[in-house]
Parts: sequence; structure tokens; C-alpha cells
Amino acid sequence: MAACMKGPRQFRKSTSKGLKRSIEVRILIKTLPMSRKYNPAKADFEMVRNIGLRLTGVEEGTAYGLPALKVNGKLLACVPANLSAEPDSLLIRMDLGDRAELLAGAPDVYYLTDHYVDYDAVLVRLARVNPDVLLDLLGMAYKFVTGGMVNRSPRQKREKLPPAGRP
Repeated sequence: MAACMKGPRQFRKSTSKGLKRSIEVRILIKTLPMSRKYNPAKADFEMVRNIGLRLTGVEEGTAYGLPALKVNGKLLACVPANLSAEPDSLLIRMDLGDRAELLAGAPDVYYLTDHYVDYDAVLVRLARVNPDVLLDLLGMAYKFVTGGMVNRSPRQKREKLPPAGRP
């Protein structure tokens, strides 16, 4: 079983579609009523950092001078730099389809401002999510940013490419 996380939670490898999602978007939305009970005083980027650094290859960095999490130099999540974002929010990178489902299913938790409409990301009100939801969101972002691939050796990468001169 290929693992892309350290610790007890791992993504399972599917035979036909690469890495399988750790959780469906609709399940994230269903878990939110419970997450509203989470103590907002503890929800901050420090908690996000602690959760995110459990993912393989994730490292701390900055984006526009603010704390961020990156994988292979690509932005995964960060404190939003634009002043249009609400305080205590988090920007999470994800597919636009997943973003639309989250926005429609839980607009009190997920939101966008005019500035972020064209970005492949969603803003999350940290006071409305618990650590389990954050872990799932960061897992979705990890798969989106890495293309769903676990670190592969150069040999494995070559095996995926078609032979030269053949269509």
C-alpha cells in the first residue's frame, strides 16, 4: 500500500485511478455541523501547520511574507494575503469542481472574495472547522498540487512515458 502521509491516516491506492480520495467532498460537508462545536480559540495557522507537516514532503514556507505550507515548492495552503479575506481564514488550493461543491454545501464555512474567484483555491473560516476536517482539506490540496502522485523514482517516471517514436 502506497502511503502519502505519516501517521495513522493513509490514502489507499486504487488500481484504476491512482490514489483514491481520502474523503469525498459531500462527507466533508456532512461533518461540518459537528465541527462548529470546535473551540475557535485554538483554530489558527499553528494548528494547520502541525497537521500539514504530517503529509509527506510538506514544508513550511511563506507566500507574500505570510506563513504557508508548500510541497515540492508549490503552494498548498497559506494565510490569505489579500485584505478582502476575513481574519482567521485559511487559503487551501483545490480543484474548481470541489471548490464549487464546498461553497454550495457549506457557505458559512467556505467562501470566496472577488480577489480569489480566479484562483484554484477556497477560503476557509478556521473557527468553523475541526482538525479532522482540516486534515481532509489538506489531503485534498496535497492531491491537487501533486497531481495525485506519490514521489516516484526516475525509473518509475520513465516507465509511464510511451517509447520514443510511437504514438
